[in-house]
Amino acid sequence: MPPEPLVLGFDTSAAHCAAALIRGENLVAARHEEMSRGQAERLFPMIGEMLADAGLSWRDVGLIGVGTGPGNFTGIRLSVAAARGLALSLEIPAIGVNRFQAMTWGQNGAALALVDARRGQFYAGTSDERLEPALYERDKLVETFAGRVGICMGDDAELIAPELGAQVAQPLLPVAQAVARVALEKRGMPVGRPAPLYLKPADAAPSRMAAPVILP
Repeated sequence: MPPEPLVLGFDTSAAHCAAALIRGENLVAARHEEMSRGQAERLFPMIGEMLADAGLSWRDVGLIGVGTGPGNFTGIRLSVAAARGLALSLEIPAIGVNRFQAMTWGQNGAALALVDARRGQFYAGTSDERLEPALYERDKLVETFAGRVGICMGDDAELIAPELGAQVAQPLLPVAQAVARVALEKRGMPVGRPAPLYLKPADAAPSRMAAPVILP
């Protein structure tokens, strides 16, 4: 049996820069830094430092898992572009892992993960991947999932879980480690290239400047 690949997982979809290395069931290394900006400058140095401290190099990585959101638009684009570029240069697979898959990883039973989308709305996804993640108004969220999930986690879970008849739980692993675990489980599946998971338009107003002309 071939050895388990070294899996690199990373995520910049929120106010952090997080990365982890796993091999099989073992955590090799992990880094997590809180930051509201600057992930673009920090991501690659962080991963490089983590690899060096573990006595490894970029070429030792055999699989990439990347957080695809939802969350900060700029952070999501950064991570997805980084994962695609690394996969191309290292000639290894890259697998996108959304925030709900990471949050609910390893939970027993039907689990609902919530991410605050502001203005009384929530991004929501479940451990049942047959149900697509979506954006919900709070009342619609309760109406949709009441009695259908046994576990609720994430933003405002303590307030919403009782209305759903669910127990409050915490993710079993930090985000980058969970991303790596999910990617390892999906290795060999036809998942396609990583792509951002955007569940609503950006809050920023569109530019008034004309878009640049793309030459043939």
